[in-house]
Amino acid sequence: MPKRSKLTAIVTAKCPKCRKGDMFKHSAFLPHKFDEMYEDCPVCDLHYEREPGFFFGAMYITYSLNVAVLVTIFIILYNFLGNPELWVYIASVLSIVILFLPFVFRLSRAMYLHFFGGVKYDDSYQNK
Repeated sequence: MPKRSKLTAIVTAKCPKCRKGDMFKHSAFLPHKFDEMYEDCPVCDLHYEREPGFFFGAMYITYSLNVAVLVTIFIILYNFLGNPELWVYIASVLSIVILFLPFVFRLSRAMYLHFFGGVKYDDSYQNK
């Protein structure tokens, strides 16, 4: 089995140490359970929350991703719909942000753990 890249592990919300174990218990498509995380990796037993309140820092990544979505929607609406009324901007941003909330939440936590968790990839789990 080929080595899983860091980018693939982040996008699929896999453990930063083994890049095999899931970080989340349920699918992102379950609206009431999309945020439930495993405490430890099911494959390598890495404890995900590095310290109490560790994932509060992921809010900054969530904020950045939502600002990127906001700017993208503004550019698309302004250029392709000819600067519509204010309510169109508000409705578009709210609907897109709410629709993508589970994915942005998961992506920001995975990014934060991979980049700021201080965990090194261990390729000894590659063949397990």
